[in-house]
Amino acid sequence: MQCDWPLLGPLKWIRYVNKQVKVKAGKDEERCGWLLTVDPVSASLVLVNFKEEGGASVQVVMGHAVEEVEVLREADDETTERLQTSFLPSKTRRLDPEELRKRRGGVRGWLEKNRIPVEEEGDELRVAGVLTITAPYGPEDCCSSNQIILDRIQKLIQSVIQFQPDNPETDPESDPATTR
Repeated sequence: MQCDWPLLGPLKWIRYVNKQVKVKAGKDEERCGWLLTVDPVSASLVLVNFKEEGGASVQVVMGHAVEEVEVLREADDETTERLQTSFLPSKTRRLDPEELRKRRGGVRGWLEKNRIPVEEEGDELRVAGVLTITAPYGPEDCCSSNQIILDRIQKLIQSVIQFQPDNPETDPESDPATTR
């Protein structure tokens, strides 16, 4: 498609997402890959090419340099899924309900030991009425509009994770730096 790419806008760009494209940019320069997204401000394209040994390479083609975008093929379901999940953080192994209960109890006990008010609301922990911790109860599972409290609680949870079964020789009771 011959085009003035930056002027097309998001409603046209979305038609190219999750498709294998060939992008002509600048003088005699072509890039091919799966279009992951288009930056709405700069009109830059993010192209992904999957490697046979796993992983992916990413190329960014600046929007102002795009002269032509040609669709080579549509993504199948597997490729679409791979594109959508390639850059998400990898989840830790799935925990069974008993492990989640133990982890929730451990985090709650750790917070109470550090004199932080915490109560259970179903599967969530509510801290001081302003922060929520959801399963699997790691630092990234905290949610609060108060950045200071969020940061402090995440640091406390990170310290309790250091004493989980991965490090059985450590005992949070014996670490004077963690008690207040």
